[in-house]
Amino acid sequence: MTTKAIHEAKLAEVKELGENSTEFVIKPLYYGYGNTLGNSLRRVLLSSIKGAAITAFSIEGSTHEFTAIPGIREDIVDIMLNLKNIRFKVHDDKPVELSLEIKGSNQTAKDGDPRVVAGDIKLPADVEIGNPNQIICHIDDPKFVLKMRFVVENGVGYLSMSQSASEKVHSDMISIDAVFSPVLRVRYKVENTRVGQDTNLQQLSLTVDTDGTITPKEAFEEAAAILVNQYSALAGSTTVEPGVVPGSETTEEDASYNTPIEDLDLSARTTNALLNNNIQTLRELIALSEQDMKELRGFGSKALDEVKEKITELI
Repeated sequence: MTTKAIHEAKLAEVKELGENSTEFVIKPLYYGYGNTLGNSLRRVLLSSIKGAAITAFSIEGSTHEFTAIPGIREDIVDIMLNLKNIRFKVHDDKPVELSLEIKGSNQTAKDGDPRVVAGDIKLPADVEIGNPNQIICHIDDPKFVLKMRFVVENGVGYLSMSQSASEKVHSDMISIDAVFSPVLRVRYKVENTRVGQDTNLQQLSLTVDTDGTITPKEAFEEAAAILVNQYSALAGSTTVEPGVVPGSETTEEDASYNTPIEDLDLSARTTNALLNNNIQTLRELIALSEQDMKELRGFGSKALDEVKEKITELI
């Protein structure tokens, strides 16, 4: 077995930008690795994260997508486009059949405009809808009763209508192409950074937006795991051990930076607060700004003053 050494990049920061949008900052990276990692993660996030979508449906009184249904404002093609936008989470690997039955007079009214929405679909315990307000159609006749059936499946990437038709569960249903990915958008930015005296390093900022059926963090970690599995199959018996970050080699002069927090003679309360926030050494402590310290859990103003005094004493 051959063992190599290379410095280990870290997930340095996770910023929540919105309910379903998160930015991940990865650093330090060797020059050129920012685009390598960014492009790889982006492609996997957009193409390979598991999701669920409608692959076939039926409307009582309709036999194909060009059938006109009196009482419904939209035509079948418009309804198909609306169904593609419904976001599902299915806790079962088998296809799930759902149904909807609603009378025109019982539609959800919003802004004075009655409509049939995804939330009107009857759901079993193992199925969730991420956007229940997604419009399916409008019923213009208050007495008309809309009856629909759906097949929802888990998958990755994109399933064309022709593939869906060849594999559909019921021959009397209309097949639609499905986009399974719960990741809506991924963008990344590569910037220069430094560690110690080494300025030839990069940091990667990757922003992930999802549809709410999966969190950006879950999608990010799944994408990273997929890449690890793919590359592990090619690495054979060669392993790479984390090495020293360029520019941060420990010398006798700064060896004290590796002093454990427990050995800094801080009060027990302050020491426990730092350890509970995963601050293990003096090096990790002095890397924090005053604002970072204020945001630590269980870390009050007295602890902040004590730490600042100790750092001044030691550095």
